Amino acid sequence: MAGKKRYFWLRGLILLGSLAAIAFLLKSLGFEHMFEKAWIESHVKGQGLQGEMVYLAAGALITAVGLPRQIVAFFGGYAFGLILGTLLGTLAALVGCCLAFYYARVMGRGLVMRLFEERIKRFNNFIEGHPFSMTLLVRLLPVGNNLATNLAAGVSRIHAGNFFVATFLGYIPQSLVAALIGSGVTQNPVLKIGSGVVLFVLSGFLGVYLYRRYRHGKTYDASLDMQD
Repeated sequence: MAGKKRYFWLRGLILLGSLAAIAFLLKSLGFEHMFEKAWIESHVKGQGLQGEMVYLAAGALITAVGLPRQIVAFFGGYAFGLILGTLLGTLAALVGCCLAFYYARVMGRGLVMRLFEERIKRFNNFIEGHPFSMTLLVRLLPVGNNLATNLAAGVSRIHAGNFFVATFLGYIPQSLVAALIGSGVTQNPVLKIGSGVVLFVLSGFLGVYLYRRYRHGKTYDASLDMQD
């Protein structure tokens, strides 16, 4: 019993130390200025393969700690154009998802269980029996906390492969819309930004429709169910 208690405190200290190390790393990398227009212009746009790698790494970091993945995709469209921007934006968000998922699964299980106990229960109940399709539904929704979902999944019963593949596919529609709007900053702004707004609304309605139709009577996001 004493050994388990010492082990628990050791894991807690490792968790706190790793969080401090991550905070220091992000600050040293100029985290507060990442994905501002000036930063993208200096470090990403027109920098070839190096710019793409910097974009992927920075995008993964900021989505892993909870910043909106749509911002990453927007600047992907701005820096690389619609197709490559969508692909790289989706990949960056997926890597960020993996980082948060495994951080919760390996390092922070106890803390995450305490912080997101209710969400974890809802996630487990929601995906039970249909883990791939139900994760896909969650990712298509226009609402919800991306980081909380990643952390909840990390300590849930879901298989990592199912979660990551469904997440990647579910991320694509909103990444495409954000990249389309981003690519319109420099070329055909009225047409592209207008089209992006329309597609965003349509994708949101599609996500809600699919959620309500195929959730098999289960609930994940209470705000959607209040509208039934």
